[in-house]
Amino acid sequence: MHEAAHPGRIVAYPAQKPLPRPHGPLNASWVTTRGRAARKSPQTSTREPVIQEPVTSEAASGAVGAEEAEPEATRRAAGVTESSRANRGWWDRNADEYQTEHGTFLGDDRFVWCPEGLDEVEAELLGPPEDLKGKDVLEIGAGAAQCSRWLTAQGARPVALDLSHRQLQHALRIGGSFPLVCADASVLPFADGSFDLACSAYGALPFVADPRLVLREVRRVLRPGGRFVFSVTHPLRWAFPDEPGPEGLSVSASYFDRTPYVEQDEEGLAVYVEHHRTLGDRVRDMVTSGFRLVDLVEPEWPDWNTSEWGGWSPLRGHLIPGTAIFVCERD
Repeated sequence: MHEAAHPGRIVAYPAQKPLPRPHGPLNASWVTTRGRAARKSPQTSTREPVIQEPVTSEAASGAVGAEEAEPEATRRAAGVTESSRANRGWWDRNADEYQTEHGTFLGDDRFVWCPEGLDEVEAELLGPPEDLKGKDVLEIGAGAAQCSRWLTAQGARPVALDLSHRQLQHALRIGGSFPLVCADASVLPFADGSFDLACSAYGALPFVADPRLVLREVRRVLRPGGRFVFSVTHPLRWAFPDEPGPEGLSVSASYFDRTPYVEQDEEGLAVYVEHHRTLGDRVRDMVTSGFRLVDLVEPEWPDWNTSEWGGWSPLRGHLIPGTAIFVCERD
């Protein structure tokens, strides 16, 4: 049995088979048994988020464990299951801090693609805003669903999906009239051909062991000719230290080393995982998954942006690319 979706809370829904695209004024989440992975937080500073409902037991227990010891950073193999489990736990523990640090930069209802600050209002990577009206859009790795709120304002019908229950609680805190779905991007709980568009701003793709699983699922739920736009850390950045200052300008590793970056606890269990794919890998992944690459956008660092966001900074941004945005369409 499942509970009916109800505004103001997150509702459990087992992921046993693809679900039809949810319609209607749902301010709640369909929760599956799977999880999603996402990106570590950058550093820009803002406000204190307030959530009225208590933290889930899983998130609370993870937070306690996180205080016991700093994780060890290493490069080692990490499979699909380990990566998903680790990143779901990381985001449930760190969602509050992320929203506190970056909520102002991201806004409540803006569509920002990357730390460079590229805004969909200007980029129009999903198409002209006036063409979004009435479109069914899936946002993958939605976090607090800022992009979905912007899409709603354009007249689209978004669904915001994220692996992290705690991130979706922040989406509930801010509010909105669109469905929230807690699920793994590699096992999307939607029927074939449910959406016109899909988008992902640093969600899922950098954090799954096999991105083709996600791409094939996205293609499945898109209608023929549907567009998928996603942003990830520019692959070139993996050859440089993840530092915003001058120390981040010298090559320190092989660009061709695909060994995942892993943070693990004292027992060797991963608590955060990020996967590297070269630029060529990304293109091949899309093509073999049934997509056609329409555009590759490498945002330049704008003069107005003086923020540092993890390894992103004006110094590095003016010299080397930090983000790659892939615009592709279903064949």
